[in-house]
Amino acid sequence: MSAEEVANAFVNHFYQTFDGGVDALAGLYNPQSMLTFEGQQVQGSENIIGKLKAVGTVTHTVKTIDIQPSSSPNSIVIFVTGAIQIGGDNPLHFCEFFHLCSTGPGQYYVHNDVFRLNYGL
Repeated sequence: MSAEEVANAFVNHFYQTFDGGVDALAGLYNPQSMLTFEGQQVQGSENIIGKLKAVGTVTHTVKTIDIQPSSSPNSIVIFVTGAIQIGGDNPLHFCEFFHLCSTGPGQYYVHNDVFRLNYGL
């Protein structure tokens, strides 16, 4: 699969899964994974899932996906923009960056994840 195919499949899976139940995302992270969520850093799958669960019930609408191969031939960087609705409130704009690293043919984990809400400019 190309980097674009992997990244598009990942993004679709990630946000559908997040919206349906954050716990199911745990397998995408490992002990070395790092999440920066609105400036707060957490490391490791369990801590990351805890942070994401604290957000509450959400619905994502992806608007754009930008994909690049990384400096390593076994990693991909992804930048996503869209809207997130938290607990039924009005949607807010967000951006999220992922660095996926391969653990084997066709297998990736999220090494880095950076999330920010985009407020009025």
